Amino acid sequence: MRIEIWADVVCPWAYIGKRRLERALASWPGDPVEVVWRPYRIDPAAPTPGEPLADLLRDPTVDAALRGCAPGLTPGENRERVSRIALAEGLGPRWGAGWRASSHDAHRLIAVAHDAGGPRLQDAVAEEVMRAHFVDALDISLPGVLDEVCRRAGFPAGGGLLADGAGDMTVRELVLRGRATGVATSPTFVANGAALRGAQPPEVIHAFLAGAAGRSPRRVPEEVERLRHAEALLDLGDPLGALTLLRPLLDSHGDDRGTRLLAARAYFHSAQLNRALRILEPLAAQAPDDSYVRLLLGRTLQRQGDPRATAHLRLAAAMSPGYAG
Repeated sequence: MRIEIWADVVCPWAYIGKRRLERALASWPGDPVEVVWRPYRIDPAAPTPGEPLADLLRDPTVDAALRGCAPGLTPGENRERVSRIALAEGLGPRWGAGWRASSHDAHRLIAVAHDAGGPRLQDAVAEEVMRAHFVDALDISLPGVLDEVCRRAGFPAGGGLLADGAGDMTVRELVLRGRATGVATSPTFVANGAALRGAQPPEVIHAFLAGAAGRSPRRVPEEVERLRHAEALLDLGDPLGALTLLRPLLDSHGDDRGTRLLAARAYFHSAQLNRALRILEPLAAQAPDDSYVRLLLGRTLQRQGDPRATAHLRLAAAMSPGYAG
């Protein structure tokens, strides 16, 4: 069974959740499991290089934002609470991030570690990234820090791979796939299509895994899954994310009508109207009785101020009265 951990390495609960999962697996009686790390971003705007957290915590606007993470507690009280939990999980004695730093390159490193050495090496890299952030209080957005992470994890080639840009698109796509499937908490454990949110106690994780082990999720081709995720992102109001996932399909399955129509929708909703037209006009010519294509073509032309829009919108309404108005 494969367990995916969708988490941000700058989230303290990701590190705590890792320890709790390890404890749950220590008494796991079932078949062997494979643990794979997947990226999630709780602070996509965090900078590179990072900025000292001590300065941010003195900012009253940041203080107000952090209170929303732990209602009823000040940021200092919440940090103390998490520190006590981390100590109980063996992550002390010193605990506490020192930097608000972008985790993008750290996620890239974790992704390329999996490609290079599989789940075992990936887990070692994830461990060292979080140790650097929470125990050593280092800025994990810096190449030098990630080079040291690679050395400690037994992955000396990792720094060079990062310098060459490895893993960038992989991480960007995985973040989008996580969003498309409803991942909204760090960490989220996923196994056989079931999800468990948060760093739950080991006994809760163990029970979750026992239930997931009995499931037999339906496997679908990668292309179908990618198309579904792109459509989900479009429904979530992220047309640019949808296009990111669609680009490989447009390259390899550019003649597929469903793929092209979804791309046209994404272009329309991201105001790339000329690109939408280049897809919609041939689609309308191939299937003149497709009322939805007529509607989208008409609305695209309408947004461009093109008088041809009226004819397409009228045809769409005539074929499907629900499109009138």
